[in-house]
Amino acid sequence: MITKAERIKKDITTIAQFQSKKGRGCNRFSYTPAFRQAADYIAEEMKKAGLTVRENAVGAILGTLQGEQPELAPVVSGSHLDSVPEGGNFDGIAGICTALEAARAFHDVGIRPRRPFCCIAIPEEEGPQFGSGLFGSRAMCGQLYDDEIHRFRNAQGQSIAEVLTAYGKNPEKIASETIHTGDWAAFLELHIEQGPVLDREHLELGIVEAIVGLKYYFVTIKGISNHAGATPMTMRADTVLAMANAVSAGADTALTLGDGTVFTTGIIQTHPGAGNIIPDKTVFSIDCRSRNMNSIETVMKAVKASLETSKKQNPGLSYAIEERLHADPVEMDQSLQNLLETQTQMLHIPYKRMCSGAGHDTMVFNHLMPTAMIFVPSRDGRSHVPEEWTDYRYIQQGAEVLYQTLRQLTAQ
Repeated sequence: MITKAERIKKDITTIAQFQSKKGRGCNRFSYTPAFRQAADYIAEEMKKAGLTVRENAVGAILGTLQGEQPELAPVVSGSHLDSVPEGGNFDGIAGICTALEAARAFHDVGIRPRRPFCCIAIPEEEGPQFGSGLFGSRAMCGQLYDDEIHRFRNAQGQSIAEVLTAYGKNPEKIASETIHTGDWAAFLELHIEQGPVLDREHLELGIVEAIVGLKYYFVTIKGISNHAGATPMTMRADTVLAMANAVSAGADTALTLGDGTVFTTGIIQTHPGAGNIIPDKTVFSIDCRSRNMNSIETVMKAVKASLETSKKQNPGLSYAIEERLHADPVEMDQSLQNLLETQTQMLHIPYKRMCSGAGHDTMVFNHLMPTAMIFVPSRDGRSHVPEEWTDYRYIQQGAEVLYQTLRQLTAQ
């Protein structure tokens, strides 16, 4: 094999040192000093591999290997550089480092491709800062919500535009740098599976056929604060009880559908936040995913019906639902899947074709170009946790499949 596991391991372990805060697992948040350190490391490694490096208005790092015909659209590969709070060291980073390793392989064998190859590191895919995922790729593809960069704010009250400006970027240039159909020839992303399928079936690689759709919301319920002991249960406008009923309705509906739809509430904020006061305000998140968008709508109808019931039973309650992210299910390009499968078979790697239950930057780029994804196993199916782990042998095998496929695509 041309790709080298030890170089990939060095990249991943080095980037893991750049942390936005102390704590368990990986905490590397977009546009922080630690994020800048990681971006600078990747940029320097790109240059060593012979790539021409630039950084766009949203903070993505792009390293390009010029082709014999530089006017041709590049083939692009990479993933995201940020992490969730207390996440793992492989999510996103494995995809950046294998794309970088593919560039090194081009350099090692002295191949100058016909069309350019571009390695990319994308910011703010996870979305923990501003409550809106896939921000970096959506910004690059012109898919931001109206006034999103000014309206969405972090826990410190800073808007995306303010944070970008402090990072040294000009958010007003984002629109002028968006990519369009034909600008990239294809996008390929290697990623850890983040689920248990490959590990449990003792397979070493997955070829993604489709990515589920997802919707992400913030729900705000307002009620009336009062004394926790002196207010009878029948005389309360309790926002937490209304939330609990709505969450139960959504989760029960997802389970009843039986089609793989999942429902998660990962953020709950109450006001005033005292144990002996009935909260007058509760804000919570809803993350709903399915290969069938009608199923997501069915789940959300159940949530809204529950909220309406709570409102009728308690006149002091009101609620608002804000959509923060909408991504339709996407199918991966069939010809790219076939190319990946051919290379996997030639390397005698045990594999399967499969669906991705997690969202990825690939699903955003899919609207503008052919896309494909490679999965490598997650030990015990764990991800978004400090215990996240993928054997470097599997990552290197995925890198080799990626590199050999990129050789074919850039020769076209």
